[in-house]
Amino acid sequence: MLNRLMFLMLPILALSCAKVSEQKTSKQPNLVVIMTDDMGYADVGFNGCTDIPTPQIDKIADQGVRFTQGYVTFPVCGPSRAGFLTGRYQDRFGFTTNPSIDPNNPISGLPVEEETMAQVLRKANYKSAIVGKWHMGTHPNFHPLERGFDYFYGFLSGGHNYLHDQLYLNDLSEVTKRWEWYRTKIIENRTKVETDDYLTDELSDAAVEFINEKVEKDQHFMLYLAYNAPHTPMQATEKYLSRFPNIEDKKRKTYAAMVSAVDDGVGRVLNALQEGGVDENTIVVFLSDNGGAHNNASDNGPLHGLKGDLFEGGIRVPFAMRWPGVIPAGQTYEKAISSMDVMATIVSQNNISINAERPLDGVDLIPYLTGETEEEPHDYLFWRKWEQNAMAILHQNTKLVANSDQNENTPELFNLNSDLGEQNNLRSSDEATSESLMKEWEGWNLQLKDRVFPTLGGDDWWVK
Repeated sequence: MLNRLMFLMLPILALSCAKVSEQKTSKQPNLVVIMTDDMGYADVGFNGCTDIPTPQIDKIADQGVRFTQGYVTFPVCGPSRAGFLTGRYQDRFGFTTNPSIDPNNPISGLPVEEETMAQVLRKANYKSAIVGKWHMGTHPNFHPLERGFDYFYGFLSGGHNYLHDQLYLNDLSEVTKRWEWYRTKIIENRTKVETDDYLTDELSDAAVEFINEKVEKDQHFMLYLAYNAPHTPMQATEKYLSRFPNIEDKKRKTYAAMVSAVDDGVGRVLNALQEGGVDENTIVVFLSDNGGAHNNASDNGPLHGLKGDLFEGGIRVPFAMRWPGVIPAGQTYEKAISSMDVMATIVSQNNISINAERPLDGVDLIPYLTGETEEEPHDYLFWRKWEQNAMAILHQNTKLVANSDQNENTPELFNLNSDLGEQNNLRSSDEATSESLMKEWEGWNLQLKDRVFPTLGGDDWWVK
């Protein structure tokens, strides 16, 4: 009788084991991070854009969470990406500015002592790819394949031409003047490749191919799809330009076309996840590396300032995340979060140990998005522009900011709840809060390093 009972229970036991297996798998999700370059806060549908449809990007917010107060760690590309890739304030390791484009300089890039997201995830048997913009150094020491990534398709510098017939330099050794690195050929792993399509589409192709390969091999993966669009130069093909006959301003029309190309790519990535059967077990994040720039016709909406500023327009970016079945869909999350939280979130899902000497500054966002906790993810968020002696600190929507030299400009105090545009300086009426915030910032600042490498602006290595 007992044997017969055990036999009858076998299907139930098998189903139970299957459910345990599924739960274990869901605790090791894939991660796809899609990062744009110099995109305006108001240039996505989920933040109210009306002249540039972004239906695919909007899916990430609609099927997950839209962050109204999503921040990056710096208002310019390189340091912002360094903070994202390490989950740490980049000034902790002296990455205070864009590094020089110098393949002969072994220190001009992300210090080798710092662990990237790819290096950390390798401990949990992930396969990782970066597709697009690197900007973490051009010396061989800093190559993505030396920093934990298993696949690289893109370019090492901070910007690039989009039209394939303009990519005529074989590599950085042929550069003879500043910005000519925008014309180098695309690299696949360590080999230059010939391209024949619009660069944004080439990057989308590579991203989809990587996903398909990992799905076929049943491997956990992390994909960092680092588009350079809509960063200058303003270049788009007729395929995308023709979508915007009603935009009369030429620069805005080109910008719209560049964003539309990204949106198409996002749709292809989401489709690849769906068709591969890994959609439910993949965290997808979308954000920009900083706010919209002055030279690309972007729109930061109600925010004050632009790329390069510590005002909201430089550091608050379009930001969304989805993880079907875990993050409730259709959320709008209004508390301040940071790009550093992406690293902390994926580390937490895998229970990966982090070097105690280099702790993460981000937090696991999942408990905040599932309602497990209603606390603020961050008590304080900090910013520093070392070259300009500028600073900012945010505490529960109260912000103290000196956008340029503190010795010349007294920091201003703003209540972002009532003054998102940072127009009403409360410093004179609330000196106590200003002093308290400055004291917190100064304590944080003591933990940081000065710049450790030459800045891009002083780069003259190509002079023979």
